[in-house]
Amino acid sequence: MSDIPHARDDTGPVEKLDGSHWIESLTDGTQVLIRPLREEDREREEDFIHRLSPESRRLRFMGGFKEASPALVDQLMDVDYMGHMAFVALAHDNGKLREVGVSRYSATDEPGHCECAVTVADDWRERGLGVLLMGRLIEQARQNGYRQMISLDAADNEAMRDLADYLGFHRRLDPLDPSQAIHTLEL
Repeated sequence: MSDIPHARDDTGPVEKLDGSHWIESLTDGTQVLIRPLREEDREREEDFIHRLSPESRRLRFMGGFKEASPALVDQLMDVDYMGHMAFVALAHDNGKLREVGVSRYSATDEPGHCECAVTVADDWRERGLGVLLMGRLIEQARQNGYRQMISLDAADNEAMRDLADYLGFHRRLDPLDPSQAIHTLEL
């Protein structure tokens, strides 16, 4: 039995299921389930990180590693739906539900501000998944009262630069470290 409910043909690109789960169509017509990250997703999250190319891990985590440490996975799985939020995109892959993308934010020390990140599996890029995941995240941050979202990224991360620009983030190089870019969105 599938964990992803089937969308009807007449629903258009998005079928909202219950307020926290959505079936979304990517630009190529492929459907994914987007929902909040749950503790039961721990193994999927570990597998997702493991499947990322070394370059994707470098860009996402601002450094390289071969395997995610248990402490890193614990940090990524720490979701309380207010100060720490994450949405996963799930799709069927050879009969198994696979994580193909994730967006997340964490509150910063500055009241009303949160830091965000988005990662899409290498084989799922260029299909609009990052835009969909960030859209859900931005909407949730607004609902939770955040006024500003920032993303700290490698300055050479062209995919994030393009996504941030598309979503309306303002970009500047970090004055203390020009190898980093700071993307800021007023919510």
